[in-house]
Amino acid sequence: MSSSHQTIVVTGGSTGIGAAICRQFLAEGHEVVNLARRPLEEQHPRLHNIELDLSDRAATATIAARVARDFQVTGLVHNAGLIRPNLLPDVQLDDFDYLSQVHIGAAISLAQAFLPGMKERHFGRIILITSRAALGLQTRTSYSATKSGMIGMTRTWALELGESGITVNSVAPGPISATEMFHDVVPEDSPKVDAMAQSIPVRRLGVPDDVARAVSFFNHSDNGFITGQTLMVCGGSSLGSLAL
Repeated sequence: MSSSHQTIVVTGGSTGIGAAICRQFLAEGHEVVNLARRPLEEQHPRLHNIELDLSDRAATATIAARVARDFQVTGLVHNAGLIRPNLLPDVQLDDFDYLSQVHIGAAISLAQAFLPGMKERHFGRIILITSRAALGLQTRTSYSATKSGMIGMTRTWALELGESGITVNSVAPGPISATEMFHDVVPEDSPKVDAMAQSIPVRRLGVPDDVARAVSFFNHSDNGFITGQTLMVCGGSSLGSLAL
């Protein structure tokens, strides 16, 4: 670990992909702050759990300012998210507003809080966890719209922050098993699990560690010449259609 790369803030780091990301960073020697509605159930001297509901805009800004004050934050991984699926006739705009805050609004508030410290150190890594669903997926109007927005923010922030030594990239997971989000939609014992795996070029579903390794790559202090990019961690499912 570079001595210039200190604390990494991970949102939604309690389960699934977020937990795998936190464990990856801890194994690499980083200080990790997990912002989530519940703690990551792991004892580690460099892990700090802070309870936060990212749908609460005021609380998010308050906690972000506190973390920026108490830690030398040089990394942000905005992983927290949820789906709220519906076909178009049943889409609720309240759900769209909720996902917009969690996926986009919270990312803006957190980045704004940590930017002064990153600029002062002339070093930063911001990684947004978007989704293969940004390319389109049935029942994902609100989810795909907000996840697509994260890709647009990635490219915009990369243009704005590159001269400050801050890179901004996105990781877009495809179907990732062993996560609450996936199995809320596709139960573990559903025949759809095997059918979906067979529809993916690599013939398997992803696991959280697949995503964590991609995040680790973008986060590395040596990878400062890669910015504004979106890496699909999807087993090739982004190359064609994907049906649930």
